[in-house]
Amino acid sequence: MAFRKFLPLFDRVLVERLTAETVTKGGIMLPEKSQGKVLQATVVAVGPGSVNQKGIVQPMSVKVGEKVLLPEYGGTKVVLEDKDYFLFRDADILGKYVD
Repeated sequence: MAFRKFLPLFDRVLVERLTAETVTKGGIMLPEKSQGKVLQATVVAVGPGSVNQKGIVQPMSVKVGEKVLLPEYGGTKVVLEDKDYFLFRDADILGKYVD
């Protein structure tokens, strides 16, 4: 709930990365170094959108609660009440998962 105290500005999206798999399907424990980087995340907060040259606000392409695919690198780490979140531009998000 700490993210409720943080509101992204412009076209920024605050996400919480999903946790890495620590056990294989066969039950083998994976060491931390061999775990892949998690590229999936859940959107926890979005800004109002960017303003174009005509002064019109462009709506965001994602909403709170959606699962998204992130680029391997980038984003700004934000720590809120000892929990890691990441801040990305709306255009940096590669896609979203549809139920």
